Amino acid sequence: MYAQDEAVIATPIGAVRITGDDRAITRIAIDSAGAPSSGHAQAVRAAAEQLAAWFAGALTAFDLPLAPAATPRGQALRDAMVAIPYSDAMSYGALARVAASSPRAIGQACARNPFPIVVPCHRVLAAGGALGAYSAGDGPATKQWLLDHERRIRGAQG
Repeated sequence: MYAQDEAVIATPIGAVRITGDDRAITRIAIDSAGAPSSGHAQAVRAAAEQLAAWFAGALTAFDLPLAPAATPRGQALRDAMVAIPYSDAMSYGALARVAASSPRAIGQACARNPFPIVVPCHRVLAAGGALGAYSAGDGPATKQWLLDHERRIRGAQG
């Protein structure tokens, strides 16, 4: 196993800490304490650059090596979240139908998501378009900011 490295970037929603090594990102945490730092590992630096570009509105899709989910089913649910288009949203139930799963399993996958923003669990909403829960940053307020940010960028791109 490679040595773990970290980078911390300042964002409008608080500090974002990226953990990983040269081969893969193992965790992203929103609203972490710590002074900004760029990290040294290749995957960590790439994630910091791509997240900064996402917050700047210059990137809408990530291309990062993420540590695999613990199970094939977990990976399938993660992949289903990644497939939700930028600035779009889907209900837990609708995503469950697409992923041949249950809304509860989708909710659990979102709550345990180690890669917020990159694996866009913020795009998964409760029934009827209600915001629902969010386990990163300041919870639902952070989720709303992320959704609004994507919609502003998409609107500016025409």
